[in-house]
Amino acid sequence: MTDRVVLAYSGGLDTTVAIPYLKKMTGGEVVAVSIDLGQGGEDMESVRQRALGAGAVEAVVVDAKDEFAEQYCLPTIKANGMYMKQYPLVSAISRPLIVKHLVEAAQEFGGTHVAHGCTGKGNDQVRFEVGFTDNNPDLKIIAPARDYAWTRDKAIAFAEENNVPIEQSASSPFSIDQNVWGRAIETGFLEDLWNPPTKDLYAYTEEPSLGQAPDEVIISFKAGAPVAIDGRPVTVLQAIEELNRRAGAQGVGRLDMVEDRLIGIKSREIYEAPGAVTLITAHEALEDVTVERELARYKRGIDAEWSNQVYDGLWFSPLKKSLDAFIESTQEHVTGDIRLVLHNGAIQINGRRSEESLYDFNLATYDTGDTFDQTLSKGFVALHGLSSKIANSRDRRFAK
Repeated sequence: MTDRVVLAYSGGLDTTVAIPYLKKMTGGEVVAVSIDLGQGGEDMESVRQRALGAGAVEAVVVDAKDEFAEQYCLPTIKANGMYMKQYPLVSAISRPLIVKHLVEAAQEFGGTHVAHGCTGKGNDQVRFEVGFTDNNPDLKIIAPARDYAWTRDKAIAFAEENNVPIEQSASSPFSIDQNVWGRAIETGFLEDLWNPPTKDLYAYTEEPSLGQAPDEVIISFKAGAPVAIDGRPVTVLQAIEELNRRAGAQGVGRLDMVEDRLIGIKSREIYEAPGAVTLITAHEALEDVTVERELARYKRGIDAEWSNQVYDGLWFSPLKKSLDAFIESTQEHVTGDIRLVLHNGAIQINGRRSEESLYDFNLATYDTGDTFDQTLSKGFVALHGLSSKIANSRDRRFAK
């Protein structure tokens, strides 16, 4: 039986040239699979035709925008997913969805191999390959950029030698990955940590200092999921798209960070994720109102571990699945409205309301009508500090 390689196909230079290259290296056929995650830009039918023109025997486009929003972005909102408390997992949450569809395509088209375009320096090789082995360990994996030392200049040279039609040139120094959840930019002059980002790097956000009028928005949640904006019902995808526009117009969601990669190196990354950052900020504010103190305190640690698992390519791991179950159980009462102002690159929360709130005005107020019994506090404070008091007394007695 002829080998069939199912390729994660973006339509760019590297994956276009990978089609004839993989055919040459394996002697088999290539099936190109493109996933629409709301990245915008080129028409996906043009992408499909390019794959066929480069020699793919089959080319498939999967519209996965709603699936991505509902099954990958929404869990990230509920988990307040931020790697290193900063990065909203833009690329990390897209890889398991791509894996899922590549494995399904391999089953449908008789694929014997799966291939991706990742290098040996990044996290995505781990996310793809661990995902493949978790879902179908019988598939063989090919990573041309890593396994064959495939570089951009080699890709261009191979295209010219083999008459592969390509539109890209070597002029762009950046590596860019984007979807509806956000956009990631790296390499080029950004590799010098002292170089500031330039305006041309950004596509989802405007310059924060443009002087736009503030934009006040009300985001409504039900059980942790965004369900309305300014009173208008929305799907999760629609919520992300609208906030990408509105928060992006205010310069919200820009991030310049040095990231601890899974393989052990530090990497400078530029992100812009206006919708993601706005939704997570609003969700956290509603949790502050509706989640009990000890549960909220514990969940913050779970959220961090969930983000680590996802970043590290362990979306399908037993621990990640158990963390999902815990996080989902915390969202039962995360229902209500958050009012916020988007302006000059910042998000300001200025209103919270929920019928399931744990905030009790009569207990919180310092004015007439206060129902809090302050006589209980004296004994509480004494008992709360008792063990610390005893330990410090001992330490003073034995101080040297």
